[in-house]
Amino acid sequence: MTFDPKFDRSVKIAPSILSADFANFGAEIEAVEAQGADWIHVDVMDGHFVPNITFGATTCAAIRPHIKTVMDVHLMVAPVDPYIDAFAEAGADFITAHVEAGPHIHRTLQAIRGAGAKAGVALNPGTPADSITELLDLVDLVCVMTVNPGFGGQAFIDMSNKVRRLREMIGDRPIHIEIDGGMAPATAPLMVEAGADVLVAGSAVFKGGSVQDPAPYGENIRAIKAACAG
Repeated sequence: MTFDPKFDRSVKIAPSILSADFANFGAEIEAVEAQGADWIHVDVMDGHFVPNITFGATTCAAIRPHIKTVMDVHLMVAPVDPYIDAFAEAGADFITAHVEAGPHIHRTLQAIRGAGAKAGVALNPGTPADSITELLDLVDLVCVMTVNPGFGGQAFIDMSNKVRRLREMIGDRPIHIEIDGGMAPATAPLMVEAGADVLVAGSAVFKGGSVQDPAPYGENIRAIKAACAG
């Protein structure tokens, strides 16, 4: 793992490679990091917990050498536990599991930390903040879904009240609040104002650019951060 363990609540943009050029992941990651990405977000979907299939641990292992920041792996899979070690060995810095994905999320979070990764827990739009009250001392990140998981490019669902509640629950614990879904200059400020610090953005970052012309990636990242700065 390569990330700096120092915790801070500054706004971080985590481009989702779900919106990158699948045939050119290594170069895409290097380009978007050079243009200011803070983390790299990997959406893992199994076609069972969510209605889509994306990447596995072998993809994470292949792209890890290209990631100089943070590999943020979001497991939209059920069951989760059998795959934790593989994603940790692939170099994931954060591994996030859904509270809805199995009956023993406490054990799952322990297993993630035991494998050497930071532990995240994700909440679907219909899942209340209070569902993770007993988990906060086991997590390093809470991911609030602002779309129903399964596909990129969906319309934003405002979860401001949930984020505010989570921020209140977290208090001074060093836990990131991450937002996943529909992040753009128009929506991101709502989430940051409510207490989020990590913003996953797919099409909003990668639109208009390419490995050959990466400047739009930087423009898109700066536009989201500028909007959040108010």
